[in-house]
Amino acid sequence: MKNVFCFRTPNEILAHGMRAAVLGLLAVSNTEAGMLAPGTPMTEFSLPDQNGAVVRSADLVGKTYLLWFYPKAMTPGCTTEARGLRDQYSALEEAGVVVLGVSFDAPANNRKFVEKESLPFRLLSDEDRKLAIAVGAADSASAWFARRISYLVGPDGKVRKTYDDVDPSTHATQVLADQ
Repeated sequence: MKNVFCFRTPNEILAHGMRAAVLGLLAVSNTEAGMLAPGTPMTEFSLPDQNGAVVRSADLVGKTYLLWFYPKAMTPGCTTEARGLRDQYSALEEAGVVVLGVSFDAPANNRKFVEKESLPFRLLSDEDRKLAIAVGAADSASAWFARRISYLVGPDGKVRKTYDDVDPSTHATQVLADQ
């Protein structure tokens, strides 16, 4: 399992110093940070999309969906990943996969991202970070950004596949290969 350096606040960086970061004293794997294992029921959620419409996990029962967490709308890596998913959207849709992005951005910021990049899928706002904390995409409510992780959830509401080492440029094709 790859280690991820995770500083949640400026005070944490100052408290531990950059030497600790270089030495890896604060490294944690995503599994240690609480990622759900395959076969585990996905945490229930109810989050607003970019238009303010609420998306509930209960409404997704019977569907396969990709829940992909991204750090921040309209940043380079997130844009690359979103474009990849956009470009493979027809194939994902044909495979029966509903695509849902999740970040800490406000719905208005996600709406701008959707409009700017012509994204055909919904982007959800987890501003209080409750879902992210529950599934290992954040350690606390003070986290600045979500970890770049994803879950492929089956029609039974259970995690089919976890993606804890996401490459933004190949994530969409990786998900398609797992179908």
